Amino acid sequence: MSKVEVFGEPSKVEEFEELRPLLFSIAYRILGSVGEAEDAVQEAWLRYDASPTRPDSVKAFLSTTVTRISIDVLRLARVRREAYVGPWFPEPLLTDPYQDPVRAAELADSVSMAALLLLERLSPLERAVFVLREVFGFGFDEVAESVGRSEAACRQLAARARRHMREGRPRFEAERKERDELAARFFDALREGDMAGLQELLAADVTMVGDSGGKTPQLARAVAGAANVARLLAAIVPLMARIDVTFEPHEVNGRPGAVFRDREGRVLTTLVLDVLDGRIGTVRSVTNPDKLAHLGPVADAWAVHEELKQARRSS
Repeated sequence: MSKVEVFGEPSKVEEFEELRPLLFSIAYRILGSVGEAEDAVQEAWLRYDASPTRPDSVKAFLSTTVTRISIDVLRLARVRREAYVGPWFPEPLLTDPYQDPVRAAELADSVSMAALLLLERLSPLERAVFVLREVFGFGFDEVAESVGRSEAACRQLAARARRHMREGRPRFEAERKERDELAARFFDALREGDMAGLQELLAADVTMVGDSGGKTPQLARAVAGAANVARLLAAIVPLMARIDVTFEPHEVNGRPGAVFRDREGRVLTTLVLDVLDGRIGTVRSVTNPDKLAHLGPVADAWAVHEELKQARRSS
């Protein structure tokens, strides 16, 4: 990127960098992929840098550009996702770079795994309109410009999107303080392999589901029921500790979660919890190495799996 001052005004680079967190956050919510969102933001920069004139509103220009790029990418990605092996989850996001105290609640809710999976039900246009309007508070005139539709059409798209999201949302989502307290107890019980303690924190109909993309071994395709999930976790995590796999609690997609690492500190998997009505209702893990690479060096999950089998045989 070149840096050129024009009559004392901020350079294009400075203007772009100031807006980068917003652009990434828009693209990630439309795409559910960190890598694709970063690529969309970079493409938006290239188009802005190549533009011979300064737009009246840099924010409007770049928001429109990244939105249209993201819509095009999402249309192509949906074809790939239809052939995806096993459950598909968004790429885990540890930190949302865009902060806005005025819209903090909308931003936090919209980046959760549950919300991003609901967004998958929408058409690309509905998803983009919902993200711009409901999450970031864009006016309908701005939304219309960004997606290339009339304001009336965008109002209809927004209404349909809100209805789909409302119908799919679970009731009785926990407040942040309750989530964090419950998660702390969960991870304490997890460290100790306390099956009874884990079961007490899980909803009766809890599910544990993993996204491996067919590229890593899984604990199980899906496990349902408090007793079954507690039994699996209480058995496997202490076994992992024996081969020096560690985990650190960390917010994942705005919800309580953890990052598991092998003895070399490489990322093995992420775990994220959905807390509903005072209990943990869903435990989601992502082990697909393609979805973990942005977090750092990725562990060899197959080698860890073999070590776990040996540790189990020797116990």
